[in-house]
Amino acid sequence: MSVTVAPHGLWESPISGDSFTARSVTLSQVRVDGPDTYWVEGHPLQGGRGTLLRRRATGETGEVLPLIDGSRLPDVGTRVHEYGGKAYAVHHGVIVFSDRTDDRVYAFDTADPRRVVRPLTTLSKVRYGDFWIADVRGLVYAVAEDHSAPGEPVNKIVAIPLDGSAARDDSAIITVFEGTDFAQAPTVSPDGTKIAWITWNHPNMPWTYSQLRVASLTFEGTIDREVILVDRSDVCVYEPRWTLDGDLIHVDDSSGWANLYRTQGFVWKEGEDANAWTSRLRTRALHPGHCAFSHPHWQLGLHSYDNYDNDYLVCSWTEEQVWHIGTVRIDNGMAEEWATGWWPIGNVAAADGRVVFLADSATHTPAIIEVSRGKTKVLRPSSEAEVPTALVSTAEMLTWKTSDGEEAHGFYYAPVNPDFTAPEGELPPLIVNVHGGPTEAARPGLQVPFQYWTSRGFAVLDVNFRGSTSFGRPYRQRLNGHWGVMDVQDCIDGAQYLVDLGRVDPKRIAIRGRSSGGFTVLNALASSEVFTAGASFSGIADLAKLAETSHKFESHYDDILLGTDDRSDPVWTQRSPINRVSHIKAPLMLLQGTADPVVPVSQAQEMYEALRANGNAVALKLYQGEGHRFRSAINIKDAWQSELSFYRTVWGIATDAPIHVEIANL
Repeated sequence: MSVTVAPHGLWESPISGDSFTARSVTLSQVRVDGPDTYWVEGHPLQGGRGTLLRRRATGETGEVLPLIDGSRLPDVGTRVHEYGGKAYAVHHGVIVFSDRTDDRVYAFDTADPRRVVRPLTTLSKVRYGDFWIADVRGLVYAVAEDHSAPGEPVNKIVAIPLDGSAARDDSAIITVFEGTDFAQAPTVSPDGTKIAWITWNHPNMPWTYSQLRVASLTFEGTIDREVILVDRSDVCVYEPRWTLDGDLIHVDDSSGWANLYRTQGFVWKEGEDANAWTSRLRTRALHPGHCAFSHPHWQLGLHSYDNYDNDYLVCSWTEEQVWHIGTVRIDNGMAEEWATGWWPIGNVAAADGRVVFLADSATHTPAIIEVSRGKTKVLRPSSEAEVPTALVSTAEMLTWKTSDGEEAHGFYYAPVNPDFTAPEGELPPLIVNVHGGPTEAARPGLQVPFQYWTSRGFAVLDVNFRGSTSFGRPYRQRLNGHWGVMDVQDCIDGAQYLVDLGRVDPKRIAIRGRSSGGFTVLNALASSEVFTAGASFSGIADLAKLAETSHKFESHYDDILLGTDDRSDPVWTQRSPINRVSHIKAPLMLLQGTADPVVPVSQAQEMYEALRANGNAVALKLYQGEGHRFRSAINIKDAWQSELSFYRTVWGIATDAPIHVEIANL
């Protein structure tokens, strides 16, 4: 087979915009109910509609929910905290879910021959999620976020009757807990007598300081006696979950790492007071060490571990930037890793010796994986367009010294395409990718977006700057007070590290990112001439204006990241890219949804106008009706083609770009 000589960036690739849309779905919220496996798929060709699928033990797979009111397809999702997350629960064939179209809660019994979806709540301004079905009480516990009154929405834990009475009368919904700014993760003990949940208050985020609460339940399902099990400054709590024998497992980072803990003493003994448990609780660490068994809860319903049986938990954890899966003994914390060939990236669920989890690998895109009786198989791939093995660029783990003498990390992806080679001596252009959050993390699994670039001759550096998760609490907290500086410097230093190694072209280095990653992009362009192009997706331009419009969940997050809640402090002006336009020299493309509830469209529009007026080369792409992440197939495809065209144009790689992008002042 002949190999074509062509410049980096002009290599032909079978990975196209359709690879993200027509032949791919997003997978999330994996659950098991006996022999059945459930999950939610996001379909770009259907505007990102959340579809609940079920796979039977026979292998039969299909959408499980019928039409709502016999007329429209359900959109399984929740808008709680604006980022959503756990939008359904299933127990013994009964499904409770939130519909994103009207925010109502519905129930569906898979055994009902009438196949009727029943509403459980009224049409209102209350959003629900994080469901836990307590069928013995005829209730489903949930997080409720009430937007009906002026000011901030009110968050609380509620219990919704399963009989549908609250679909006619809101007063039938029981308020279980209120009084803190946030509450989530309700979980009921196996005997139905106790409930555990997480709370936190402004100005904190759930991963900066949160509490674990446990309470006994009355016959009616309300709280009787409450105990705050974990409440330590700067310690966060993740994922409370009961064992099959009635102990409570949770994850917290009191050791500096998100480790597992087990609390005993809840089980009632005959003849004693119903609340005797409150005086005999004992908590100890399970498998302490430099590994993380959970990660920041940007969305509802994290499920990084589950009960395997009465003696073991099945867990996912990260260590040295790689995720693992295996068992942890409940009695002594001994861990055993499973060699599945897959890296868990989402929910882990188990029942009857069968484990199902969302995972990827160095050579496979995300898929739902089942491990049963020692055998591993794929239940559902996220894409029918698997990247050919010969085209795969695998992640190379990198660590580099930062300019202030510390360390930052990332994954490097070299250009790979067996059908093409570059002219002798030509180095590839580099695209530096900045994850969002900023408390998220880059991972080494196969991602079609990176292969989109590498198969065309671009190199990619995916940065885990200081502030990223999975490296322990001190690394994550390092960004506090230094947002817009330390993250920026780590990206600059990472790009320069590759330049110094002679692996990339110093004249063609772009930086791209979404949301807080877009904020890093804009500040990086204003702080250094290392980058010769940039792309900001829903990036933050004006911190003060964002604070005025910020939704409740993140309304004080910038205070932590900037190190001050004083809006008159100069740091709010100094770190805002809108005030640094004169320092930006490189061409920039801004991509933004017009219905973004997190970063308003005005942020991109004002940044564009300021750059255009300053004479900068700048492009703006607005996507009508899109939110913080694009859901529509046509817009997703257009965004990828536009970004490719932008780089090719500003770097002079080609004039016949796949799509025309209007660039002012070029």
